[in-house]
Amino acid sequence: MERAINNPSLTKLISASSLISSGHPDIYQLITKKERLGTLTKVTFGQKGTDQKNKTILLVGETGSGKSSMIDVIFNHAVGVQAEDGVWFQIVDEEEGQTPDVIIYEIFGFEGATLPSSLTIIDTPGYGSTRGIKHDQVVVDRMHELFESGKGVHELHAVGLVMKATDNRLSDRLMYIFDTVMSLFGNDMEKNIAALITHSNGRTPKNALEALEAANIRCAKNPRNQRVYFLFNNWQKTDQTNEAEYVKAADLISERGIREFAAFVDNNSPEKLKLTTEVMNERVRLTACIQNLLERIQLTKQKQTEMQQIQGELKAHEAEMKEHKDFTVTFDEPYVGKEYIKDAKKGIFFFNGAVICKRCKQNCHYPGCTKTWLPELCEVMKRGRCTVCSNKCPASVHYKEKWIYVNKTRKASKTIQQVKHDHENNSKYQDQACLLGNLEKEMEQLSKDKSRLVDEAYQHIIRLEQIALKANSVSINVHLDFLIEKMKEKGDKMKVQKLEELKRKVDEGTKAAQRYKRV
Repeated sequence: MERAINNPSLTKLISASSLISSGHPDIYQLITKKERLGTLTKVTFGQKGTDQKNKTILLVGETGSGKSSMIDVIFNHAVGVQAEDGVWFQIVDEEEGQTPDVIIYEIFGFEGATLPSSLTIIDTPGYGSTRGIKHDQVVVDRMHELFESGKGVHELHAVGLVMKATDNRLSDRLMYIFDTVMSLFGNDMEKNIAALITHSNGRTPKNALEALEAANIRCAKNPRNQRVYFLFNNWQKTDQTNEAEYVKAADLISERGIREFAAFVDNNSPEKLKLTTEVMNERVRLTACIQNLLERIQLTKQKQTEMQQIQGELKAHEAEMKEHKDFTVTFDEPYVGKEYIKDAKKGIFFFNGAVICKRCKQNCHYPGCTKTWLPELCEVMKRGRCTVCSNKCPASVHYKEKWIYVNKTRKASKTIQQVKHDHENNSKYQDQACLLGNLEKEMEQLSKDKSRLVDEAYQHIIRLEQIALKANSVSINVHLDFLIEKMKEKGDKMKVQKLEELKRKVDEGTKAAQRYKRV
């Protein structure tokens, strides 16, 4: 039997929806317009008007926290659904929630009625799912694309950190999620971040607030210097046949939460995402810089072995050298080869290959370069030049390839004249001391290059400390021990002291995140 609806606007919505299940309430899936924007998905309901005020909200949280339900709660509030109406609308397609895609929901047509403006709600895939840490990195990549894409989002009025009222400070997974999320944003976003507490009974969510405190989450504060939060209950679409009173109470909790959150969003000035994008880029550059440094340290060690072997051969043939006779030496010769990337894939909007510099014969961004086909748009590029390769070459000499450079060695037998030629002095009568001197100069230059790269990695960390909402996160701490060791080798006591100070500042949230990441 068809339920009588007194609200004409809801009757109109029902005609533009498909019935999923009948009951108390009847649940309808909205018919929306869907558009693919690279790896992003845009879902639009209603028609955008001219000169229309719009508020943009980003929701983040772990899998199962209730983000999708939150979006449906916001929509139903926007269209004026009451518990007694006996209907519930879903704008979220539950199947879409199983992908790593960022989904942008646009809600138009209800401005001035229940909402002061149209809404753009961004749903990010859940962190901390059974799909593991690699899945979480995909989520970060998608958010990076969201903020940098021409058709993406370039300002936010609010970031809603969605968590359950029962979440507590003992969850390493929850701490890992907080750490990951906070490390994405610039420090100018702090006043726009609020906790959205789901599955609430209306009382103060002590467990959740303790978790926020333990994780040292930087977010908006009220006049009493307490973290701003809003309460919601996600039971509105459950069967109300024998629990109408409870569902009504749940509806009142969510209605109040939406009303207060809407006022918070309306009062916030939007924050441009330029600084947040720079934070993301700096993290990419730091990781790429460290990877390049490791490869160059390996090459330096191979060169050192080569030099030692040549030196030993020269001593064994000292008499021939004095008489300027030719002879053959055998040694392990370093060379740069190529290696194809396993599972490198090309798509219309992405290519998970490597950005390489053919002039320096180095890998500038690998692994992790999925953002673009064009090297000049890669995160490691800044002002038209690479921030990673030895000579900081122009983007124009970089390529996106399905292979990477790898340092290898091979057994080589060469005449002494060939060895002299290889090491930049082709004098026929070059003596042993001169040749060894040239080899020593090459090693000194390699050491200087390595030292410069250590300094560059250090500068990336200092820059993140200046601009990131949470600089000292897991993504930084994985590099600190390595950089401290290399800085000690350089003998730079002041920088060692700074890095060790950063390491000591690791909070409980990041420690818990590190434990979770090792699982």
